[in-house]
Amino acid sequence: MNSAEQQILPEPAALAPLRTVEVPGATLAVHRAAGDLAPGGGRAPALFVHGLGGSAANWTELMARLTGRLDGEAVDLPGFGDSAPPADGSLGLSGHVRAVIGYLEAGGRGPVHLFGNSLGGAVAVRLAALRPDLVRSLTLVSPALPELPPQRTAWSTGLLAVPGLPALLRRLPAGRRGPEQVTDDLLRLVYGDPGGLSEAARAEAVAQYLRRIEVPHAMPALAGSARGIVCAYTERGEQALWRQATRVKAPVLLVYGLRDKLVSYRSARRACAAFADSRLLVLPDSGHVAMMEHPDAVARAVRELVGRA
Repeated sequence: MNSAEQQILPEPAALAPLRTVEVPGATLAVHRAAGDLAPGGGRAPALFVHGLGGSAANWTELMARLTGRLDGEAVDLPGFGDSAPPADGSLGLSGHVRAVIGYLEAGGRGPVHLFGNSLGGAVAVRLAALRPDLVRSLTLVSPALPELPPQRTAWSTGLLAVPGLPALLRRLPAGRRGPEQVTDDLLRLVYGDPGGLSEAARAEAVAQYLRRIEVPHAMPALAGSARGIVCAYTERGEQALWRQATRVKAPVLLVYGLRDKLVSYRSARRACAAFADSRLLVLPDSGHVAMMEHPDAVARAVRELVGRA
């Protein structure tokens, strides 16, 4: 399993909620970087898609560094962040892809520079393969492309896909830990060096966790999307993600962290071979969310990619 259990991560600067967009089967919350509320301005449009259990806020730092170059918006996938669960109950990978395509078509924003982390990376790959007219470039941060066998440290995430198991684990004594303990575990899972976080950032991460567990649909959305990724791992033929990667013609920036506990950096070799036009950024000290841990390095590589695209 190649996605974080829950990306309960600090939000150094909040994303400003902009609007909601009705798409087939769902309503998406759309955000912009704080202070960047004027669309356009001659900048190229961009879209940021978060990972499993994450939200648009996971892109705060990177979006802030790219506002001079890109007209960026970030979406909360159905059931995550400020987005309601999908009306049609479709939490699989293709359901999320349809929702993002619906957003792009509703706003007429394509082609965009498309960003995806983890689950969002898989969404971006499938979208780019199916609708190349909507994608100008791809930036994939630890994309959830099938990795078999998965890393041992990613097995706990795969268990989320087992029906009824997340609820059972919460009832066991080990599952009744305090929010600080749970948050520390999650930060250790997705960060390369969680020890570098400030006390304020940790406190905000705990607050995010507490807000999330109060949302009734949060865990079902997480578990349903986890099952969607597991199903995507087993797909064959034209729907296989690695085969779809070979159909992507847009230039691709691949970002991997050597300390990633969920997506092995060894996947980078296969990814570089699969995409027709790819470049690779490997960050030795990053974990699963390089755009949060090392946004300056990622932003530099993105500016180069956008310049070429």
